[in-house]
Amino acid sequence: MFSLISNDIGIDLGTSSILVYIKGRGVVLKEPSVVAVNRDTNKVLAYGEDARLMLGRTPENISAVRPLRQGVISDYTLTEKMLKYFINKAVGKRTLRKPRISVCIPSGATEVERNAVEKAAYVAGAREVTIIEEPVAAAIGAGIDISKPQGNMIIDIGGGTADIAVIALDGTVVSESVKVAGDDFDEAILRYMRKKHNLLIGARTAEDIKINIGCASKRPENVTMEVRGRNLVTALPKTVVVSSDEIMDALLEPAMMIVNAVHNVLERTPPELAADIYERGLVMTGGGSLLYGLDKLMQEKTGINTMLAEDPLTAVAIGTGKFIDFANGDDEDM
Repeated sequence: MFSLISNDIGIDLGTSSILVYIKGRGVVLKEPSVVAVNRDTNKVLAYGEDARLMLGRTPENISAVRPLRQGVISDYTLTEKMLKYFINKAVGKRTLRKPRISVCIPSGATEVERNAVEKAAYVAGAREVTIIEEPVAAAIGAGIDISKPQGNMIIDIGGGTADIAVIALDGTVVSESVKVAGDDFDEAILRYMRKKHNLLIGARTAEDIKINIGCASKRPENVTMEVRGRNLVTALPKTVVVSSDEIMDALLEPAMMIVNAVHNVLERTPPELAADIYERGLVMTGGGSLLYGLDKLMQEKTGINTMLAEDPLTAVAIGTGKFIDFANGDDEDM
C-alpha cells in the first residue's frame, strides 16, 4: 500500500548530523553526517551511525569522513550520495511521486554553496527544492511567529557554525554566521587534554567529555570523569581523571567567541527591534546550545534573558519542513 502522508520533507543538513522531518510525521531520522569510504575502490561502505562507529578505528584504505565542513558541502559527491541514502531511508520507496524538499544552510553561505546544496537535493530525488537560512528555520521550529513586526533573536549553534539573527516580518534584519560551534568545543577539549595531561584522545572521546561534564559556566558540583587515551610521552595507554571545572576553562574561549558574535549582532540591530529583544529575550537552538551553562553565560554577558527552545536539537529540522507551507502556502492535500 502506498504511503501518501506527505510529499513535504525538511532536511537539517548539519556538519555533525542530518535530521529529516516529514510533514505529518515529525522528525523521522537523525543520523551523524558521516560516510565510510573504501579509498581503493571509492565504494561507500556505510552511512550515518554505522559510519560514525568507524571513526578512528578503520584500516588505512577505509576512511570515515564528514562530507560537510562548517555547515557547507566540502565533498559534493559524498554529500549527494548521503542525501539520497537518508531520503530513501526516511521516505522509503512507497511514494507515488518525488517529494518537495526544503534544506537549511548557514546564513553566511555563498551563492556557490547554496547552488551546491540545491543541486545535491535535486539529484537525491527532489521534484522541488527550497533553500532556507538556518536562523529562520530555527525560529519557525522554535514556535516563534516571525510574521509579526516584532524583533526576535535566534542563536542556532550546530556542529560547524553558530548562526545569530534578528528576525522580524518574515525576514532576517541582521545576521552573522561564525565558524565556531560544537566541533570547536570538541577541538578545544582535545587541545586541553594534550597540553594539560599529555594525553592524546579521539574526537568521540572529546564529545563524550563535552556531553558528560562539559560546561560554559560553573556547575553546582565539580563533577569528574575518567578519560582514557595515549600518553604522548611514553606512547602507552593512560587514564586520567578530569573535572568539569577544568573543562569549563577549556571551553570558555570558543563559548565567548559565540557570545561576542551575539554582541556584534545586537550592536547592528535597529533600536526598536533591540527593545523588543530585551523584552522578549534570546532563544537558543541547535545541539551546541545544549552545552551546560551556555545559556547562563549568554545571559550574564548580554544582560538579556536567554532560553532554550523546547527541543533545541530538532527545531531547525521542524522549521525547515514547515517552511515549504510558510513560503508557498498549503496548496496540497497531504
